[in-house]
Amino acid sequence: MRKNNLAGIITISFFALFTFTACAQSHQQNQQLLSLSNSIAGNAVLLNNHDTIVPLMKLEKRNIAAVSLGFDQQQVFDSLLNKYTKITSFSAANYASATTLNDLEDDLKYFNTIIITLPSAAASEARNTNFILSLSRSKQVILAVFGEAKGLSALDALKAPIIWSSDSTPLAVAVIPQAIFGGIGLSKKLNTAISAKYTTGSGFSTSAIRLKYTLPEDAGVNADELLAIDKIAMEAINAKATPGAVVLVAKDGKVIFNKAYGNHTYGGLPEKVSDIFDLASLTKTTATTPTVMRLVEEQKLNLDTNIGAYIPKARTSPMNAISVREVMLHQAGFIPYIPFHNAVTSSDYSRDSSAAYPTKVADNYYIRRNYFKDVMWPKMLNSPIKTRGQYVYSDISMYVMKDIVERISGLPLDQYVWDNFYKPLGMQTAGFLPRNRFSKEQIVPTEQDTYFRKTLLEGYVHDQGAALAGGISGHAGLFASANDVAIIYQMLLNKGSYGGTQYFSPATVETFTTKQSNVSRRGLGFDRWDPDLSKKYPSELASSQTYGHTGYTGTCVWVDPSRGLVYVFLSNRVHPTVTDKLSNMKIRGRIQDAINKAIDKGLK
Repeated sequence: MRKNNLAGIITISFFALFTFTACAQSHQQNQQLLSLSNSIAGNAVLLNNHDTIVPLMKLEKRNIAAVSLGFDQQQVFDSLLNKYTKITSFSAANYASATTLNDLEDDLKYFNTIIITLPSAAASEARNTNFILSLSRSKQVILAVFGEAKGLSALDALKAPIIWSSDSTPLAVAVIPQAIFGGIGLSKKLNTAISAKYTTGSGFSTSAIRLKYTLPEDAGVNADELLAIDKIAMEAINAKATPGAVVLVAKDGKVIFNKAYGNHTYGGLPEKVSDIFDLASLTKTTATTPTVMRLVEEQKLNLDTNIGAYIPKARTSPMNAISVREVMLHQAGFIPYIPFHNAVTSSDYSRDSSAAYPTKVADNYYIRRNYFKDVMWPKMLNSPIKTRGQYVYSDISMYVMKDIVERISGLPLDQYVWDNFYKPLGMQTAGFLPRNRFSKEQIVPTEQDTYFRKTLLEGYVHDQGAALAGGISGHAGLFASANDVAIIYQMLLNKGSYGGTQYFSPATVETFTTKQSNVSRRGLGFDRWDPDLSKKYPSELASSQTYGHTGYTGTCVWVDPSRGLVYVFLSNRVHPTVTDKLSNMKIRGRIQDAINKAIDKGLK
């Protein structure tokens, strides 16, 4: 293959893979690309890492900016950085009229970590070196240099880490950001001396500690075998089972597939892989259950203690004697569902906010003060216990667990998960009440609600009970992108470890995600593979180790440790109104089996 043709394929494949607007190229082309990518990673050199700054850790303590000093592929570079945590981009080109970069340095005053990219030819320019050295005196600087090695000699005075790549193709620009965050490990040493400081043999080694974004072939999967995903996803859209969807596949800690299909609404904005979805009941295992896991591990919460020991008002209710373990297994005997919205009267809500109606439920819909405390919570506390000991899935379970964990931790659930999980993991889109942080255009709408809120739900939780509770609940209310969902479940697949931090002990992850019930397939909080093979749940080929959850809005996440797999499917099948086509067509399970087949074929 001629060099210019290969360069074209690299560029096409780069944008297909790393911006995920489409999938990767053919298997044969991917093998060539993977060889090139591995060569680039194998030849990149990490210098000045005496303090083990790279890979970056403790993301919760970092406010990170990315600065381009004449680097013409910054958009590509920053898009990869943003898969790991929130990055704010700056370019020296916007300060081109200045002989110094003092104004740029001023604009960086609120950031404590600065990732700088520059071509090696620009490393000797006084304006650049002065800027880099000045910044490094008060901030953590990491420098990514692309091009000839001789440019590094101008950086002898710099003590901050440098990652140097002699290659400056788009493929190299995709590799280096991942090395900074530990998606890719580095080990290369300098073959020849560059300066008095950067001598032969200089270089530091790192290990992979976060997700890598790569080609299917990097995980032993033939990209051609994943084409079935496209067919099934488009079948769903053409049948109007959902207007759009995002699918993500991670195997062995590597994101090998991430693609958006369709639109936000029929004829609306095109779907993007970075879009934020209403996760519905994925909230149970992505927010509430991890909080329970942490508090159990800290011995602040006992699974075998009764509800009344933690919730004073429950002590005179039917749920008093029920154990936390029964709640987490959906064996408490709670009724499945209370349609709270059916009881809302005209005096309970207002179209304008006020002191009397402070809780926003949707655009132009506010519920009266203390509605949850005065109406909803008493109904749940006093609801009849009819099926204790049997498996009856109930949302009430996670309302109860939210109250318990908030009492123990002393923090609202949304703040606890952000502080303890989402921010340190780099899950920048994950959280409740997304309209407080993101534009409507970034959030996929759910139902055109004609019976309760009388509006299109854009960034407000679809679940009526969670909405009336203010958008933050233990069973629903969480929103996130597919990438962020993948991060936390990769942490679970890693037995509690991610990004150099141990979030849970392996024993805790094992306890919650494996089968814990004598009467159902369930783990603690987590749903699991069903041993009744006639149900083929969650899919026909899913292994007995599979755990995860589904969500009413058309979502699911499944982890299969036997295959090293994290599978995420996000959609808005409730738009414009609720339809069961997604389930009836078995779209989520069929895509999961297309992935399973591709993985299994690669193992043969």
